Amino acid sequence: MSHAPSDGPAAATPRRPVAFITGSSRGIGLGIAEHLARNGFDLAINGVRAEAEVTDVLAQLRALGADVLYCPGSIADPESRTAMLARIESHFGRLNVLVNNAGVAPNVRADLLDTSEESFDRVVNTNLKGTFFLTQAVANWLIRQQADDAAFQGMIINISSISATVASVNRGEYCVSKAGLSMTTQLFAVRLGTFGIPVYEVRPGVIKTDMTAGVSAKYDALIANGLTVQPRWGLPDDVGRAVAAIADGSFPYSTGQVFMIDGGLTLARL
Repeated sequence: MSHAPSDGPAAATPRRPVAFITGSSRGIGLGIAEHLARNGFDLAINGVRAEAEVTDVLAQLRALGADVLYCPGSIADPESRTAMLARIESHFGRLNVLVNNAGVAPNVRADLLDTSEESFDRVVNTNLKGTFFLTQAVANWLIRQQADDAAFQGMIINISSISATVASVNRGEYCVSKAGLSMTTQLFAVRLGTFGIPVYEVRPGVIKTDMTAGVSAKYDALIANGLTVQPRWGLPDDVGRAVAAIADGSFPYSTGQVFMIDGGLTLARL
């Protein structure tokens, strides 16, 4: 993404674009944040931990040259979503890229026949409902910025999962939430097309993070037995590289498309 010129005496120095990455104080989100910082973005980082608990993460990102704002809160909470966007606007005055990465897994991997309504609501409210309405709010903000500045460039990138299409009957609510997020990508891509604001989906496979730590032995064995074409775990760095490539504007005519980051796991094989 090209950097827009700044106003006033410092006009010779381009303003860095701003990216808001939800769920980015660790795991995949942090991998994305690191690559965007290296690529010249300033960052709004989100997590549910207190800022005092993520000072090392913020320092790590600032060391890469980014202005980093921490926005604590859950995207499942409407008031938190409003507060985070207000904080970003107050600090930066702009937003170019929204990366919807925040998500939760079921607390208990229950069989589909035993999935509780409480677990379903918790997962869907964060992964799908919260993301949908945050995207709605940001989309309207991007449209307003474009109306004020014809040179403005904005985009939305949704981090979903192979679980959008690969059924896991012991975490059905997670699969439903990611399938819904995939449709959310398509819907907003269509709606924002006339504004020239692209919307993309990045679909990771088995990625080594806190979320998968509890099943690492299971996936170690599956990968060793050929689960993926590339015989290794995916890493947050793999997802970060993909998001950075999209965010720099290299795919201007690919709105609504899915970028697979799964080591070939979903390839049909005999």
